[in-house]
Amino acid sequence: MAIDPANQTALIAVAHALADAARAPTLAHFRQSDLVSDNKDAGGFDPVTVADRNAEKAMRDVLAQMRPDDAILGEEFGATPGTTGLTWVLDPIDGTRGYISGTPTWGVLIAVGDADGPQLGIIDQPFIGERFVGGFGVAEVAGPMGMTDLRCRPARALADATVLTTFPEVGTTEEGRAFHAVAGQARLTRYGMDCYGYALLAAGQVDLVIEAGLNAYDIQAPIAVVAAAGGIVTDWHGGPAHHGGRALAAANAAIHAEAMAILSAQCDA
Repeated sequence: MAIDPANQTALIAVAHALADAARAPTLAHFRQSDLVSDNKDAGGFDPVTVADRNAEKAMRDVLAQMRPDDAILGEEFGATPGTTGLTWVLDPIDGTRGYISGTPTWGVLIAVGDADGPQLGIIDQPFIGERFVGGFGVAEVAGPMGMTDLRCRPARALADATVLTTFPEVGTTEEGRAFHAVAGQARLTRYGMDCYGYALLAAGQVDLVIEAGLNAYDIQAPIAVVAAAGGIVTDWHGGPAHHGGRALAAANAAIHAEAMAILSAQCDA
């Protein structure tokens, strides 16, 4: 869907308003000794807290006032239909495991786009005070060191690269084997970054982020931010990643191709 410049500006303003609205509810409970998490996964551990729910409610309240006719897809409260062809995709706390552990690598994810994928995304880290924005000609981060442009790293060999993922096992046994086939050829591998890994990719700090088992709300904002910074995000076979599943985010086309060749050889489509 083509969006004219005036509406692009309006959507950017709404996205910032959503990120602003989520900051207070998330910070109110971060690193508090009385924070309690519930488990959404009876067969494993998928925590959710009052901060997750309150932050999404706050963002939905903003949309009810500013964009009442747009659709919404949120992690905690599901899908709300709309009539404009645009959908706001919200993850109030991406990285709740990190949040309840006190690590500052969780973030608020906000994206807006259509059926073809996100056109604008924000990765907001309230505790650090960093906001990464990408889309509609914008690629910037504002934080403690001021405002700077986002730009992914130039090409370098996988042997010189830094690779990030969230969980050491990545996903299934097959997916974990594929990831480690890439990581085994890289210079440095780091774990546990959640959405902050994509922010670091867009900021030119790392070369690859590889994940599996994602939902749409986990990846749509990162796709927009990384793409705006000159990077590439696809699934492990080069297809669209905005519906979730496997994601390969790369700083440039060369290292994307190198990593994808390994992942594709290891995993079936």
